[in-house]
Amino acid sequence: MTSRRHDAVVIGAGGAIGSALANSLEESGDYNHVFRLSRHSSDDHFIDISDEQSIADCAQFVADKNASPSLILCATGILHQQDKQPEKSLRELDGEWLSHVYQVNAIGPAMVAKHFMPLLPRKDRAIFAALGARVGSISDNHLGGWYGYRASKAALHMFIRNIAIEWVRKNPAALAIAIHPGTVDSSLSEPFQRSVPDNTLFTPAYSAEKMLRVIKQLNPAQSGKAFAWDGQEITP
Repeated sequence: MTSRRHDAVVIGAGGAIGSALANSLEESGDYNHVFRLSRHSSDDHFIDISDEQSIADCAQFVADKNASPSLILCATGILHQQDKQPEKSLRELDGEWLSHVYQVNAIGPAMVAKHFMPLLPRKDRAIFAALGARVGSISDNHLGGWYGYRASKAALHMFIRNIAIEWVRKNPAALAIAIHPGTVDSSLSEPFQRSVPDNTLFTPAYSAEKMLRVIKQLNPAQSGKAFAWDGQEITP
């Protein structure tokens, strides 16, 4: 993680969490370059997490820079959008919206792994991490609701597990994990912040610092799992 010959890639660097992660990585001095990929024109390259060709083009962009990434962070996700809110009951389910939520929260990160992981080293420590969620834990679901978000994050956790099993055959020093950022002061959580207990609404910078600390301390035996910002494992 600390080798200065490597680079880092942050997908979703235009969002609150992604931007904070990229900033923290740059400030750490551990990487030659931190690639910022997002829908924002101010970042290194445009990426649409719901478009596989866009993801493939970004991977080629990084490869063409002769980069040597050892860390890929997929900091994308969707919970609500305009008039679409998390579903509270079956009668609120909408197939088109569910498909979109799955595309952004699960399929997109899997496509990122497909196209970016071939750029990672085959011998040295290498990490692929995507933003998971505690509500993606089936065993921890006692409240119900939020159908699409819960199910898509559970699907992401399964993708991570599969990726880890495949990847260890190519690089025993590699890790694939999901990381839960906590409740972060961002557009994703904004409609629900009034119900957040005191001292549990994190700034993006605080969450990014905590997640990167957890990622740095993980070992290959922990690959394929989901962890929270405080290092606690999230059970499937």
